[in-house]
Amino acid sequence: MKLQSLRARSRDCSLTDDALRSQVDTSIIQNYHIHLELLGANCDKYPAKQHVRRVAARLGVSHGLIYLEGKPTTYLDDSDQTVPFRQRRYFYYLSGVDEPDCYLTYDIAQDRLILYVPDFDLRRAIWMGPTLTVDEAQESRYDVDQARYYSSLSDDINRWAAENNEHYPIYLLHASEQPTGTAANLQFDAEQLQPAMDTCRGVKDKHEIDQIRRANKVSGLAHIQVLRNISKMVNETQIEGIFLDTCVSLGAKNQAYGIIAASGENAATLHYMKNNEPLADRQFVCLDAGAEWNCYASDVTRTFPLQGRWPSDEARDTYRIVEKMQEECIKRIRKGVRFLDLHILAHVIAIEGLLDLGILKGGSTEEIRKCGVSRVFFPHGLGHHVGLEVHDVSEKSIMAASGEQEDDSVLVPPTSRSPCTFSAPTLEPGMIVTVEPGVYFSRLALQNAKQQPYAKYIDFNVAARYIPVGGVRIEDDILVTDGGYENLTTAPKGEKMLEIIRRGQ
Repeated sequence: MKLQSLRARSRDCSLTDDALRSQVDTSIIQNYHIHLELLGANCDKYPAKQHVRRVAARLGVSHGLIYLEGKPTTYLDDSDQTVPFRQRRYFYYLSGVDEPDCYLTYDIAQDRLILYVPDFDLRRAIWMGPTLTVDEAQESRYDVDQARYYSSLSDDINRWAAENNEHYPIYLLHASEQPTGTAANLQFDAEQLQPAMDTCRGVKDKHEIDQIRRANKVSGLAHIQVLRNISKMVNETQIEGIFLDTCVSLGAKNQAYGIIAASGENAATLHYMKNNEPLADRQFVCLDAGAEWNCYASDVTRTFPLQGRWPSDEARDTYRIVEKMQEECIKRIRKGVRFLDLHILAHVIAIEGLLDLGILKGGSTEEIRKCGVSRVFFPHGLGHHVGLEVHDVSEKSIMAASGEQEDDSVLVPPTSRSPCTFSAPTLEPGMIVTVEPGVYFSRLALQNAKQQPYAKYIDFNVAARYIPVGGVRIEDDILVTDGGYENLTTAPKGEKMLEIIRRGQ
């Protein structure tokens, strides 16, 4: 690891050697050859101009003004304490600014990106430190043409509007976000900007890929620390605690989403987040946790036993089905592949595995797939985009169907910002998607299944033996490349995972 080079950069581009030494066993790092390096001399600068030009090109216009609001400082209800700040991701995509109370405009014709920072507030500066200055923003930190104070914003927009707005609109993300203090009867367009940005965000550039790769490296180290200590833990809270401790110590102070540390039957709840139950007599832990790096997410799930061995035949067999589902789907990722076809493949493999175990019965693989019974055990989609959001946006959902109704049995309702449609997009180089198959034994789902027409395909007595397993999910972040794919996730799984648990005992 090039720590000397890393220290020479800002805190946003480095993992400090003190943090590494104090929180992570360095032998683990050496064993896994974790290596961070700087890509180019402009690491500090987020490519905002590149992004805003892409969005303007996607809009297909040569004139107009893009206007975006960043996240304001917000206070808790009935309190003088602020809500933890999280920058709006659309704003970050066009600015690279992770500071509150900022705004931006982009004059498409002039190719001019202006960042507006908060006006100086002496009282706030005394208590909390000064806010971002225009000199700091423009000269050293951000890829913008000019930085100005917020007090200039309304006059600048009015000036632009007087010269251009009769023929060209001001593009907004949402109609409710019209700038204040501007002239009446301005012409706005709140329909085209978000779809254009969604399309651009679906394919990542080199800078974005690097941030997601770094987030995965931190997440991998945190998952390793949990594995090394799991045999000594007694409660789910300790799993969450050591994961957070490792991430924060390595400079990733924010998580991409709420940590799921689900043991035993809790692992059958897909988004279990209580993380407060004892681990005694539990067979598996499903840890779904990913760090965020410079606002970019990772999404990593591992399911593992409390000791370095399979706790039961049921646990081992379930894990191997899910392992096969993931391996077979990952190795087929490449440009031009329809992700929905991989989702269907995962269901086929799950059905074949559950037939072998006797949990499913009485029909062929295709017959069982078409009736939809496999959704009792695999109720979610195979994956999603990852980027500035853990469930990132895109032009069209990678889980979209193309109208073949015979495949509807394995589709799932939309649960993220990229909903199911009927237009079947294919994977493109630069997309980063998760592959996260799972098999779950939910008491509620099995109870409901008894009332469904497909109940005849389930042997409920056999399925009951698997309820203590809870569920198994394995998830990696996969970059689509020109020649195939790259797995960005470094957290160990399978036999490597079991070996780390054994060494930590």
